[in-house]
Amino acid sequence: MGEAPGPASAFPGLTRLDHVGIACRDLDASIAFYRQTYGFEVEHEEVNEEQGVREAMLRINGTDDGGATYLQLLEPTRDDSPVAKFLERHGEGVHHIAFGTSDVARSAEGVGARGVRVLNPEPRAGTAGSRIVFLHPKDNGGVLTELVQTAH
Repeated sequence: MGEAPGPASAFPGLTRLDHVGIACRDLDASIAFYRQTYGFEVEHEEVNEEQGVREAMLRINGTDDGGATYLQLLEPTRDDSPVAKFLERHGEGVHHIAFGTSDVARSAEGVGARGVRVLNPEPRAGTAGSRIVFLHPKDNGGVLTELVQTAH
C-alpha cells in the first residue's frame, strides 16, 4: 500500500479556512439575515467589476495566524457574471470555499503539482486587495475552491 498524504498543515502556506462564498440574489437581505440570525457583522463591502459582483465579508472569528474566517456574500451585478450563471443553474447557496495562504502563487503551484487544475495561474485581485486563484471544481470533489492571500 502507498503512503497516505500528510496532514493539511504539511502543505506549505495553507493556514485556515478563509471564507465560504455564498451566492445570493439580494445582498442587503442576506446581510440582514446573517446579522439577525447569527449576529455576524459586515467587516468589508465592495463591488468587484472584474468578477461582476457586489460582495460583503461577514467576520465569523479570528484565527491563530492573525487572519479571520468569513462568510462572503455575493450578489451579481450583471447577467454574464459567474455568480449570475451559478444562481441561474443552482439557485442561492454555497458557491465556493477558500483557504487562506501566506503565498498564493506558491500554494497554487504546489496544488497544481498534485494534479489539481489551477484556473488562473497568475494570481489576480480579490476582495480588499487580496490576491486569489481558483482551482477547478472537478478536481476538488465538485467544489469550486479558492486560494487567498490577504493584503495585510
